[in-house]
Amino acid sequence: MAVLDGAATGYRPGRTLTIRSEWRRQASRRRTQLALAFVVLLPLVILAAFQFGGTGDDDNGGGEFSSLVELATSGGLNFTLFTLFVSAGFLLTVVVALFCGDTIASEASWGSLRYLLAVPVPRARLLAVKLVVALAYSAVALLTLAGTALLIGTLRYGWDPLRSTVAADIPAGEGLLRLLGILGYLAVGLLVVAGLAFLLSVSTDAPLGAVGGAVLLFIVSSILDQITALGGLRNLLPTHYGDAWLGMLSTPVQSDDIVKGTISAVAYATIFWSLAFWRFTRKDVVS
Repeated sequence: MAVLDGAATGYRPGRTLTIRSEWRRQASRRRTQLALAFVVLLPLVILAAFQFGGTGDDDNGGGEFSSLVELATSGGLNFTLFTLFVSAGFLLTVVVALFCGDTIASEASWGSLRYLLAVPVPRARLLAVKLVVALAYSAVALLTLAGTALLIGTLRYGWDPLRSTVAADIPAGEGLLRLLGILGYLAVGLLVVAGLAFLLSVSTDAPLGAVGGAVLLFIVSSILDQITALGGLRNLLPTHYGDAWLGMLSTPVQSDDIVKGTISAVAYATIFWSLAFWRFTRKDVVS
Protein backbone atom coordinates (compact mmCIF):
# COMPACT_ATOMS: atom_id res chain seq x y z
CA MET A 1 0.00 0.00 0.00
CA ALA A 2 1.38 3.38 -0.93
CA VAL A 3 2.27 5.67 1.91
CA LEU A 4 2.90 9.38 2.24
CA ASP A 5 4.79 10.75 5.24
CA GLY A 6 4.17 7.50 7.08
CA ALA A 7 0.42 7.52 6.46
CA ALA A 8 -1.56 5.36 4.07
CA THR A 9 -2.66 7.05 0.88
CA GLY A 10 -6.12 8.54 1.31
CA TYR A 11 -6.00 8.41 5.10
CA ARG A 12 -7.66 11.47 6.65
CA PRO A 13 -7.64 11.71 10.45
CA GLY A 14 -10.62 14.07 10.31
CA ARG A 15 -12.77 11.36 8.72
CA THR A 16 -12.26 8.91 11.58
CA LEU A 17 -14.86 8.66 14.37
CA THR A 18 -17.11 11.50 13.29
CA ILE A 19 -19.40 13.28 15.70
CA ARG A 20 -22.42 11.97 13.77
CA SER A 21 -21.34 8.35 14.06
CA GLU A 22 -20.51 8.73 17.76
CA TRP A 23 -23.88 10.43 18.35
CA ARG A 24 -25.72 7.50 16.77
CA ARG A 25 -23.56 5.04 18.66
CA GLN A 26 -24.33 6.63 22.02
CA ALA A 27 -28.02 6.98 21.14
CA SER A 28 -28.28 3.22 20.77
CA ARG A 29 -26.91 2.59 24.26
CA ARG A 30 -29.33 1.61 26.99
CA ARG A 31 -27.90 4.03 29.55
CA THR A 32 -28.54 6.97 27.21
CA GLN A 33 -32.12 5.91 26.61
CA LEU A 34 -32.80 5.32 30.30
CA ALA A 35 -31.25 8.63 31.36
CA LEU A 36 -33.31 10.64 28.88
CA ALA A 37 -36.44 8.67 29.75
CA PHE A 38 -35.94 9.44 33.43
CA VAL A 39 -35.64 13.21 32.91
CA VAL A 40 -38.96 13.03 31.04
CA LEU A 41 -40.53 10.95 33.79
CA LEU A 42 -39.45 13.12 36.72
CA PRO A 43 -41.72 16.13 35.98
CA LEU A 44 -44.63 13.71 35.57
CA VAL A 45 -43.83 12.17 38.96
CA ILE A 46 -43.68 15.61 40.57
CA LEU A 47 -46.99 16.60 38.97
CA ALA A 48 -48.60 13.39 40.22
CA ALA A 49 -47.22 14.06 43.70
CA PHE A 50 -48.85 17.51 43.72
CA GLN A 51 -52.11 16.10 42.41
CA PHE A 52 -52.43 13.25 44.89
CA GLY A 53 -50.30 14.44 47.79
CA GLY A 54 -51.23 18.09 48.19
CA THR A 55 -49.36 21.24 47.19
CA GLY A 56 -47.16 21.85 50.17
CA ASP A 57 -49.63 22.90 52.87
CA ASP A 58 -47.66 20.92 55.42
CA ASP A 59 -44.51 22.26 57.02
CA ASN A 60 -41.66 21.76 54.55
CA GLY A 61 -38.91 23.01 56.80
CA GLY A 62 -38.96 26.64 55.72
CA GLY A 63 -36.39 28.37 53.57
CA GLU A 64 -36.09 28.43 49.79
CA PHE A 65 -37.48 24.92 49.33
CA SER A 66 -40.66 25.67 51.26
CA SER A 67 -41.18 28.88 49.30
CA LEU A 68 -40.77 27.16 45.94
CA VAL A 69 -43.13 24.33 46.94
CA GLU A 70 -45.82 26.89 47.75
CA LEU A 71 -45.35 28.60 44.38
CA ALA A 72 -44.85 25.47 42.25
CA THR A 73 -48.52 25.11 41.32
CA SER A 74 -49.03 28.77 40.43
CA GLY A 75 -48.10 28.39 36.77
CA GLY A 76 -46.03 26.45 34.30
CA LEU A 77 -42.97 28.65 34.79
CA ASN A 78 -43.03 28.14 38.54
CA PHE A 79 -43.54 24.39 38.15
CA THR A 80 -40.47 24.28 35.88
CA LEU A 81 -38.49 26.34 38.37
CA PHE A 82 -39.37 23.92 41.17
CA THR A 83 -38.43 20.92 39.01
CA LEU A 84 -35.03 22.44 38.30
CA PHE A 85 -34.54 23.27 41.97
CA VAL A 86 -35.09 19.69 43.13
CA SER A 87 -33.02 18.27 40.25
CA ALA A 88 -29.98 20.54 40.19
CA GLY A 89 -28.34 19.25 43.36
CA PHE A 90 -28.21 15.54 42.57
CA LEU A 91 -30.14 14.25 39.55
CA LEU A 92 -28.49 16.48 36.95
CA THR A 93 -25.11 15.84 38.56
CA VAL A 94 -25.59 12.09 38.16
CA VAL A 95 -26.83 12.41 34.56
CA VAL A 96 -23.89 14.57 33.47
CA ALA A 97 -21.42 12.34 35.32
CA LEU A 98 -22.97 9.33 33.58
CA PHE A 99 -22.60 10.77 30.09
CA CYS A 100 -19.09 12.15 30.61
CA GLY A 101 -17.65 9.56 33.00
CA ASP A 102 -18.79 6.50 31.07
CA THR A 103 -17.55 7.60 27.66
CA ILE A 104 -13.87 6.50 27.69
CA ALA A 105 -13.90 4.10 30.64
CA SER A 106 -16.62 1.99 29.03
CA GLU A 107 -14.55 1.61 25.84
CA ALA A 108 -11.62 0.48 27.99
CA SER A 109 -13.74 -1.98 29.97
CA TRP A 110 -15.12 -3.50 26.76
CA GLY A 111 -11.61 -3.80 25.31
CA SER A 112 -12.60 -1.70 22.26
CA LEU A 113 -10.49 1.36 23.07
CA ARG A 114 -7.29 -0.10 21.66
CA TYR A 115 -9.11 -1.04 18.45
CA LEU A 116 -10.37 2.52 18.00
CA LEU A 117 -6.81 3.79 18.35
CA ALA A 118 -5.59 1.14 15.91
CA VAL A 119 -7.95 2.33 13.13
CA PRO A 120 -6.13 4.72 13.67
CA VAL A 121 -8.15 7.44 15.37
CA PRO A 122 -5.83 10.17 16.70
CA ARG A 123 -6.01 10.25 20.48
CA ALA A 124 -6.79 13.96 20.72
CA ARG A 125 -9.57 13.57 18.14
CA LEU A 126 -11.04 10.57 19.93
CA LEU A 127 -11.19 12.51 23.19
CA ALA A 128 -12.59 15.64 21.53
CA VAL A 129 -15.38 13.74 19.74
CA LYS A 130 -16.26 11.76 22.87
CA LEU A 131 -16.35 14.94 24.96
CA VAL A 132 -18.45 16.93 22.47
CA VAL A 133 -21.04 14.16 22.20
CA ALA A 134 -21.15 13.65 25.98
CA LEU A 135 -21.69 17.39 26.54
CA ALA A 136 -24.34 17.45 23.81
CA TYR A 137 -26.30 14.65 25.46
CA SER A 138 -25.96 16.39 28.82
CA ALA A 139 -27.44 19.54 27.29
CA VAL A 140 -30.25 17.50 25.71
CA ALA A 141 -31.05 15.99 29.11
CA LEU A 142 -31.20 19.42 30.76
CA LEU A 143 -33.39 20.88 28.01
CA THR A 144 -35.63 17.80 27.99
CA LEU A 145 -36.17 18.07 31.73
CA ALA A 146 -37.03 21.77 31.56
CA GLY A 147 -39.09 21.43 28.37
CA THR A 148 -41.18 18.58 29.75
CA ALA A 149 -41.78 20.42 33.03
CA LEU A 150 -42.76 23.61 31.21
CA LEU A 151 -45.14 21.77 28.88
CA ILE A 152 -47.03 19.75 31.47
CA GLY A 153 -46.86 22.55 34.04
CA THR A 154 -48.41 25.03 31.61
CA LEU A 155 -51.09 22.56 30.52
CA ARG A 156 -52.02 21.89 34.16
CA TYR A 157 -51.47 25.24 35.89
CA GLY A 158 -51.60 27.78 33.07
CA TRP A 159 -49.28 30.42 31.66
CA ASP A 160 -48.88 32.82 34.57
CA PRO A 161 -46.15 35.21 35.73
CA LEU A 162 -43.00 33.84 37.33
CA ARG A 163 -43.43 34.40 41.05
CA SER A 164 -40.88 34.82 43.78
CA THR A 165 -40.91 35.52 47.49
CA VAL A 166 -37.99 37.94 47.16
CA ALA A 167 -39.35 40.19 44.40
CA ALA A 168 -42.49 41.25 42.56
CA ASP A 169 -44.09 38.92 40.03
CA ILE A 170 -42.16 38.72 36.76
CA PRO A 171 -44.32 38.86 33.58
CA ALA A 172 -44.52 35.53 31.77
CA GLY A 173 -42.48 36.69 28.76
CA GLU A 174 -39.66 38.04 30.88
CA GLY A 175 -40.03 35.08 33.20
CA LEU A 176 -39.33 32.71 30.31
CA LEU A 177 -36.14 34.65 29.54
CA ARG A 178 -35.14 34.44 33.20
CA LEU A 179 -35.79 30.70 33.10
CA LEU A 180 -33.55 30.35 30.04
CA GLY A 181 -30.88 32.29 31.91
CA ILE A 182 -31.19 29.89 34.84
CA LEU A 183 -30.82 26.94 32.46
CA GLY A 184 -27.71 28.53 31.00
CA TYR A 185 -26.16 29.02 34.42
CA LEU A 186 -26.98 25.47 35.48
CA ALA A 187 -25.39 24.19 32.27
CA VAL A 188 -22.21 26.15 32.95
CA GLY A 189 -22.12 24.95 36.57
CA LEU A 190 -22.45 21.33 35.44
CA LEU A 191 -19.29 21.73 33.35
CA VAL A 192 -17.37 21.09 36.57
CA VAL A 193 -19.02 17.68 36.92
CA ALA A 194 -18.43 17.01 33.22
CA GLY A 195 -14.75 17.89 33.51
CA LEU A 196 -14.14 15.83 36.65
CA ALA A 197 -16.04 12.80 35.32
CA PHE A 198 -14.16 12.98 32.01
CA LEU A 199 -10.81 13.15 33.79
CA LEU A 200 -11.70 10.10 35.87
CA SER A 201 -12.94 8.34 32.75
CA VAL A 202 -9.50 8.48 31.10
CA SER A 203 -7.86 7.45 34.37
CA THR A 204 -9.71 4.18 35.00
CA ASP A 205 -11.11 1.19 33.14
CA ALA A 206 -14.14 1.05 35.45
CA PRO A 207 -17.06 3.20 34.22
CA LEU A 208 -18.85 2.96 37.58
CA GLY A 209 -15.71 4.23 39.30
CA ALA A 210 -15.51 7.27 37.04
CA VAL A 211 -19.21 8.13 37.38
CA GLY A 212 -19.41 7.38 41.10
CA GLY A 213 -16.13 9.15 41.83
CA ALA A 214 -17.30 12.36 40.18
CA VAL A 215 -20.62 12.31 42.02
CA LEU A 216 -18.95 11.50 45.34
CA LEU A 217 -16.40 14.30 45.05
CA PHE A 218 -19.16 16.73 44.13
CA ILE A 219 -21.16 15.68 47.19
CA VAL A 220 -18.08 16.08 49.40
CA SER A 221 -17.58 19.58 48.02
CA SER A 222 -21.23 20.42 48.83
CA ILE A 223 -20.79 19.15 52.39
CA LEU A 224 -17.61 21.15 52.92
CA ASP A 225 -19.37 24.25 51.62
CA GLN A 226 -21.78 24.01 54.58
CA ILE A 227 -18.92 24.21 57.11
CA THR A 228 -18.74 27.90 57.96
CA ALA A 229 -15.51 27.38 59.91
CA LEU A 230 -13.70 27.12 56.57
CA GLY A 231 -14.36 30.80 56.02
CA GLY A 232 -13.14 32.21 52.72
CA LEU A 233 -11.81 28.83 51.63
CA ARG A 234 -15.38 27.86 50.75
CA ASN A 235 -15.25 30.34 47.86
CA LEU A 236 -12.75 28.04 46.15
CA LEU A 237 -15.04 25.02 46.23
CA PRO A 238 -16.64 24.19 42.86
CA THR A 239 -20.09 23.93 44.45
CA HIS A 240 -19.97 27.20 46.40
CA TYR A 241 -21.91 29.18 43.79
CA GLY A 242 -24.28 26.36 42.87
CA ASP A 243 -27.38 28.28 44.03
CA ALA A 244 -26.33 31.62 42.55
CA TRP A 245 -29.05 31.22 39.89
CA LEU A 246 -31.59 32.23 42.54
CA GLY A 247 -30.31 35.76 41.99
CA MET A 248 -32.14 35.73 38.66
CA LEU A 249 -35.42 35.75 40.56
CA SER A 250 -34.61 39.13 42.10
CA THR A 251 -35.55 42.50 40.65
CA PRO A 252 -33.10 43.70 39.50
CA VAL A 253 -31.13 40.52 38.83
CA GLN A 254 -28.37 39.88 41.39
CA SER A 255 -25.51 38.96 39.08
CA ASP A 256 -22.39 39.16 41.28
CA ASP A 257 -22.41 35.53 42.41
CA ILE A 258 -23.55 34.41 38.95
CA VAL A 259 -20.45 35.96 37.38
CA LYS A 260 -18.19 34.48 40.06
CA GLY A 261 -19.83 31.07 39.69
CA THR A 262 -19.42 31.15 35.91
CA ILE A 263 -15.73 32.01 36.16
CA SER A 264 -15.18 29.31 38.79
CA ALA A 265 -16.98 26.62 36.76
CA VAL A 266 -15.18 27.42 33.51
CA ALA A 267 -11.81 27.50 35.30
CA TYR A 268 -12.34 24.13 36.99
CA ALA A 269 -13.69 22.52 33.82
CA THR A 270 -10.76 23.80 31.76
CA ILE A 271 -8.28 22.42 34.28
CA PHE A 272 -9.96 19.00 34.41
CA TRP A 273 -10.26 18.71 30.61
CA SER A 274 -6.65 19.82 30.13
CA LEU A 275 -5.47 17.16 32.58
CA ALA A 276 -7.63 14.56 30.82
CA PHE A 277 -6.09 15.33 27.41
CA TRP A 278 -2.59 15.50 28.88
CA ARG A 279 -2.96 12.14 30.60
CA PHE A 280 -4.67 10.29 27.76
CA THR A 281 -2.24 11.41 25.06
CA ARG A 282 0.61 9.98 27.17
CA LYS A 283 -1.19 6.93 28.54
CA ASP A 284 -0.23 3.37 27.60
CA VAL A 285 -3.58 1.96 26.42
CA VAL A 286 -3.69 -1.81 26.83
CA SER A 287 -7.46 -2.41 26.96
